Amino acid sequence: MGQNFSCSIQDEHGWFSAVQFGDLNSVNTLLEQDPNLIKRTTVYDHQSALHIAAANGQIEIVTMLLENRSVNPDSLNRHKQTPLMLAAIHGKISCVEKLIEAGANILTFDSLNGRTCLHYAAYYGHSDCLQTILSSARTSHVSASWGFSRFVNIRDGKGATPLHLAARQRRPECVHILLDNGALVCASTGGYGFPGSTPLHLAARGGSMDCIRELLAWGADRLNQDASGRIPYTIALKHKNRACAALLDPLSAEPLVWPSPLKFISELNQDAKALLEQALMEVNKERERHILEASGCSVSSPARSYTTDIDDNVSEASDSQLCCICFDQVCAIEVQDCGHQMCAQCTLALCCHNKPDPVTATLPEPICPFCRSNIARLTVVKVKVTADQELNLYSSSKLQKSRKSRNLSEGSSSFRGLSAVPSFGRMLGRGSGRVSFDRDCDKTVKVEGSG
Repeated sequence: MGQNFSCSIQDEHGWFSAVQFGDLNSVNTLLEQDPNLIKRTTVYDHQSALHIAAANGQIEIVTMLLENRSVNPDSLNRHKQTPLMLAAIHGKISCVEKLIEAGANILTFDSLNGRTCLHYAAYYGHSDCLQTILSSARTSHVSASWGFSRFVNIRDGKGATPLHLAARQRRPECVHILLDNGALVCASTGGYGFPGSTPLHLAARGGSMDCIRELLAWGADRLNQDASGRIPYTIALKHKNRACAALLDPLSAEPLVWPSPLKFISELNQDAKALLEQALMEVNKERERHILEASGCSVSSPARSYTTDIDDNVSEASDSQLCCICFDQVCAIEVQDCGHQMCAQCTLALCCHNKPDPVTATLPEPICPFCRSNIARLTVVKVKVTADQELNLYSSSKLQKSRKSRNLSEGSSSFRGLSAVPSFGRMLGRGSGRVSFDRDCDKTVKVEGSG
């Protein structure tokens, strides 16, 4: 199924060739001569004109065909694949959107692999198609009848979820989108890859550092075993992915993990969520650098950029804008409804290091360290630049360094951004309820968690 979708058939009218190459005039002319052409399929694969147009991204042809009531948006080819599946396979986002708008069923399974359009979008790494399909699932009957979480974790004929496929095929953007929409990070497969494999096993097999970063940040367990008792570290060594093995080594430092059991991140304002996400990845990036240097592997940067900056003209800041917990980073997050402010790293420390209640086995809700009230919502701080100008920390273009204290930055009151996080790199251990910050001035500030 390449870019030039196969139409090798007895096509005496040139009908399928005109559809394939988007010759709208010829298509209309041929339909006027023989309206029954619209129902015709290829001899071997039983591809309809809609299949061929969708696979080749011919949005004008797709639109014209869908306007005809006799055209079924869920028509099946020889492998019971729909036009929507073929559009997702080839990453034709405009056709995906148009077909979904026309009522194409996102829950159809093919007979080739028992996969849906969501599986194929994840497998081939088309993140825009993946996001469109997921957005449709939230607002369509699928969410009500099937359940959105069930759809995100839908399994193919061999027991693989879309997350398994994205991790195995080295698709970090798709991995991130799926995890952000509730994909189970430690789900095991049936017969795909190797029985009992988790997405982390498959990422280790594929050798994708970016996928491993995403999975670890969302709580993937490095000690999970497949059906043969192998952990991801063993898989990475077997396939000679040394850098991946270094991160997956059970003896290496644990990464900082999203507090997914709290269902906290999903309740965030989108800008605040992105800011915390950047901070978390920067913290783990520093940890990763130390691990890779110790193992003698080359250090690679994440595929996605997590640096957020503030414009150069924002150089003056008062001490009141620095976080009162660590006295190092600028306050970027505001707690609602009390209005207290913290830096993104300290916010993560509060949310990611709470211990479960031993009686109820549930994690306590995070609370504001200043007034001890429950954190209902987080938003991004807007910094006052002039008397009538505000600057959003999330949407600005360049970030300057902040002073740690009055004594350490004489003559300068610029900000240090989220990209400078070595002070947040060493931690006492996940779930300890306490985070230790190593300072250049040989001071240690400890933040108590709410657990």
